[in-house]
Amino acid sequence: MSEINPLNPEVANEEAVATHLPQESEASVTVGEEAPSESSISFEDELAAYERENVRRPVSDDGARSNQINGIVVSITADAVLVDIGYKTEGTLPLSVFGEKPPAIGDKLLVTSKGRNEEGYYDLSLQRVAQPKDISSLEAAFAAGSTIPGTVTAAVKGGLSVDIGVRAFMPGSRSGARDAADLEKLVGTEILCRIIKLEKEEDEKVDIVVDRRVVLEEEAAGLKTRRYSELAEGNIVSGTVRSLMDFGAFVEIGGVDGLLHISDISWTRIANPSDVLTAGQQIEVKILKIDPATKRIGLGLKQLQPHPWDAVPGTYTVGERITGTVTRLTDFGAFVELSPGVEGMIHVSEMSWAKKVRKPEDMLKLGDTVEAVILAIDTAAQRIGLGLKQTLGDPWADAPAKFPVGSTVTGPVSSLTKFGAFITLADGIEGMVHVSEILAEKRVERPQDVLRTGQVVQAKVLEVDATKRQLKLSMKQLIPTGLDEYLAEHKPGDTVTARIVKLDSTSARIELGEGIFATCTLKAAEPVVEEPKATGAVDLSAFSSMLKDKWKGGSSTTKPKSETPQQGQIRNFRITAIDPESKTIAVELVS
Repeated sequence: MSEINPLNPEVANEEAVATHLPQESEASVTVGEEAPSESSISFEDELAAYERENVRRPVSDDGARSNQINGIVVSITADAVLVDIGYKTEGTLPLSVFGEKPPAIGDKLLVTSKGRNEEGYYDLSLQRVAQPKDISSLEAAFAAGSTIPGTVTAAVKGGLSVDIGVRAFMPGSRSGARDAADLEKLVGTEILCRIIKLEKEEDEKVDIVVDRRVVLEEEAAGLKTRRYSELAEGNIVSGTVRSLMDFGAFVEIGGVDGLLHISDISWTRIANPSDVLTAGQQIEVKILKIDPATKRIGLGLKQLQPHPWDAVPGTYTVGERITGTVTRLTDFGAFVELSPGVEGMIHVSEMSWAKKVRKPEDMLKLGDTVEAVILAIDTAAQRIGLGLKQTLGDPWADAPAKFPVGSTVTGPVSSLTKFGAFITLADGIEGMVHVSEILAEKRVERPQDVLRTGQVVQAKVLEVDATKRQLKLSMKQLIPTGLDEYLAEHKPGDTVTARIVKLDSTSARIELGEGIFATCTLKAAEPVVEEPKATGAVDLSAFSSMLKDKWKGGSSTTKPKSETPQQGQIRNFRITAIDPESKTIAVELVS
């Protein structure tokens, strides 16, 4: 069947009609086939050949054989009329040739035979109009546009010679034949045609041109109109695959064509209709849509099979491990066929614990057989979410035990951001060092100023949250500071000199050195007395020299202080406790 041309439906319809024209002659040997041997010819074949060569025709008044046959209607089907023409095998007429008034069983018809068809029946033509016997009757038929019978007598240059009472010419383009071979097959057959040109010449000869194609087109159009009226959406019909295209297949269903789109051939995704269908194949299809305006019919083959998603709720469960084949790759993930017509999707974020997958091709390729875990099932939307990385185990499950708070870890810098650096500690596990936890001695504005991707660093684990998959690290807390040195040089019981920097009712904050502080708990008998605000400038150089002499436990050269602690005073304290882990110091007032 000719394909539908969406840009020019009239041309498409004309080509489609041409392909539906009946075969007007006996079956011939197809090119490439071997001719049957004498031994292979059966009695039935010989009888059929004899009948073809010796078709009984009624005798006319002058004793000559006539091409016309008297037949009787013996059966009527949805598309054809079976006629008894006096032979072993009946003949057939398209029901459409009768128009609005189909015949009844027992009606007598005047027909002509065009030879046997592929099913073994005789193809007949209905002779409803007597052949004109003179020029005046031909002129009347021409003026009225009537259909008249004729006999193809010979193939000539450019077309055929037709006997319609006088000799007429039929151009090859108006014969309804598709090629020269089909033209040859028309020779000797009875046809119906229409006069499209009739001119008398000076020598009283008549130049007549006839058209068979227009008659065939009208018959085909009538058949299509009647078939369209008989079809309805939802009908299940039998058809023949006429042609295959990349986008689907055209199927003839009783004289009209429908499109079976590739998406409606199978529940399983297919690359080409030819993977499933072949031209000439007989199939059953469901009519999905009929467009009355364009006369186009949409067909479905897969709709006659159970919907594969109907079995999904009882077949698959969330958390189940399944095996499937990768059928499609997109920017956001990979589609995996779990069973015919049922696909799940692995999002790129569910492909690996160890690395960030930017495109599915980094992990998978078409045709791969993969094992995955079902993460979600949405039967209404026909979606199944799959996870590939879940089959490898969750590395965060034992992260708190593997990386306890306070432990030291080592790993390469995997990425740098404006707020910090990510350190790879194991496959699928990264820790983050905030920009404020990189260096202790100075403020870091940008991590890339002091770190580079791939650099191996050490850090201290500050916090682990396996649920949120977060692990906080600090690099600066592994770098020795003045506080570390002070803790290493002192022990509980040591007497030190320090300055009181802050007081409240029960405790005081003591500065032991630059950036080194301690907490002192005050006794109830030691009331807090704030030192009067200074009214003049403070001699900072003298104060700094005094601290250098006193912070490390030397004897005081200052004047004796009052017993009541005051903010800003330099006093003697005894270290009562040191906690190396939290780096805290507790002291008590000595003097």
